[in-house]
Amino acid sequence: MNAPGPGGGHTLGVEEEFLLLDPDTGENVPLAGKVLSALPEAVRGQSRLEFRHSMVEMVTPVCTALTELRRHLVDHRRAVAAAATGSGARLVAVGATPVAEPCREPADNPRFHRIAAHYGPIAADPAVCGGHVHVGVPSRDLAIEIGNHLRPWLPVVQAIAANSPLFEGADTGYASWRSVQLQRWPSLGPTPYAESAADFDRTVAALVSSGVMLDESMVLWYARPSATFPTVEVRVSDVGLTVDDTVLIAGLIRALVATVRDDIDAGRPAPRIPDDLLRAAHWNAARTGLDGALTDLRSQRTRPAWDVVGDLVTFVGRALRRQGDQDTVDAQLARVRRDGTGAARQRQILRAGGDLGTVLDRLAELTVSG
Repeated sequence: MNAPGPGGGHTLGVEEEFLLLDPDTGENVPLAGKVLSALPEAVRGQSRLEFRHSMVEMVTPVCTALTELRRHLVDHRRAVAAAATGSGARLVAVGATPVAEPCREPADNPRFHRIAAHYGPIAADPAVCGGHVHVGVPSRDLAIEIGNHLRPWLPVVQAIAANSPLFEGADTGYASWRSVQLQRWPSLGPTPYAESAADFDRTVAALVSSGVMLDESMVLWYARPSATFPTVEVRVSDVGLTVDDTVLIAGLIRALVATVRDDIDAGRPAPRIPDDLLRAAHWNAARTGLDGALTDLRSQRTRPAWDVVGDLVTFVGRALRRQGDQDTVDAQLARVRRDGTGAARQRQILRAGGDLGTVLDRLAELTVSG
């Protein structure tokens, strides 16, 4: 994952989680095992068992260009959607369970059962789906330092990626209900500032000892050094409604990692953001998406959301150009500004007189064609 990308840039990969819904009721259906078994062999190797029987996760290979990433995402979504249809389900890229989940037993995996036993009712909350972006870095120490520098910008990424306004068949008033639901997990949220890798490890060890984390694998912060790959993993986003949404978020995150790595190389320290203010900025991003104001953590002021997005693009502009991603990111941001985030598009259907079934029909279409 840390091989050079275009222009010596960073490689990247994406994990996408999807829901399997009943075509008639819109409820989650426990058919993941059947769907995964129906995948073509070449694609099945890129699938992963997820926590719930109603979820499917797909993992791209290591990519160097956004065009390459996009091809894999399209292929994966189309293959899984076809397998879901053949299994009596519908594949939908949405961040939170929109209707209900009758079956809440964890998938048949010993670790999943330990998690369910340890965290109790929290682990029985309806399924949520994220999009996780891995960016290759040469060392774990650097990944931890990058996490410090990313803290002011991840609420902006979260707002752009918001794609879960519905829960129990109604609009929650939040752009990302997934983000709010996940706040119940004690080891998930903004990445704590770490003075060093040793400091990071001491924090994790203390949290494991306290029982807040079941084990070291429960480091679920919004940015973390991957336990599996030589990457920094950013996991703040709802799964993208469309392939283009996912490509946009991946391009922005890769550019952020490259930009803050330049700052680290130049000896510029990470901004020390108060934890309470950081949590507030993430809550605000989950609440409003891009349809309002966001917290500018550098000035500690509330500003129009698209002004803060503009600052993000300016901040990462050099890295976008260096990696050949500027035109793609600019075009996709213009599309989001015109059409809205995934959350906004769902609300547009409801405001136009569509019912929940109409929304889910359109989400299923956009999952594979948008």
